Parts: sequence; C-alpha cells; structure tokens
Amino acid sequence: MAEDIKGEIPGARYDLNAKWDACIDLGVRRCVCSSLAGAFTGLLLFRSPVTRWVSVAFGAGVGVGSAYSECSQKLYKSPVKFTPGISDTSPAKAGEE
Repeated sequence: MAEDIKGEIPGARYDLNAKWDACIDLGVRRCVCSSLAGAFTGLLLFRSPVTRWVSVAFGAGVGVGSAYSECSQKLYKSPVKFTPGISDTSPAKAGEE
C-alpha cells in the first residue's frame, strides 16, 4: 500500500537518479507543451511578431515554473502551502476563552 501513494515516482523512493530523470522529463514536457500553447495563443490574438514571441516566452516560463515547483516537492518532500498562517480557531472562539 505504501508504494501506491499518488504523486510519487513508482519504485524510486530513495533512487535520486530516477527522481532527476522524472523531473527532467516533466520539465521538458511542460516547457514544450506550454510553449506550443503560447504560440497558438499568440497566433490567434496578436499581430506583431514581437508580441507573439513574448507569448511563447510567457508560456515557456509558466511551464518551467510549474515543473520546478512540482520537482522541488518530489525531491525535497516540501509541503505545498497556499495559505500562510491561518489558524483553526475562529475569532469568536478565541474571544470566549
């Protein structure tokens, strides 16, 4: 059951080379796919070649950034925190005590 955890590289719990291979694969895939999405969006929305290239570069940056965040989570097991410092107690409960 421990090997069936979602988001973990199968069979590579302690194998650093397998984790790096998976991260490089993820980075290349996301960079290419988001660059193609940016190129398609730039082709549809913009007329100037400069703005089309900016759209491609923005898509590549989004792909690299998302791959970096997921790979850092896989390599270092850092928890993803979207909300900083929200406590479980509500203000009404805190005032009653």
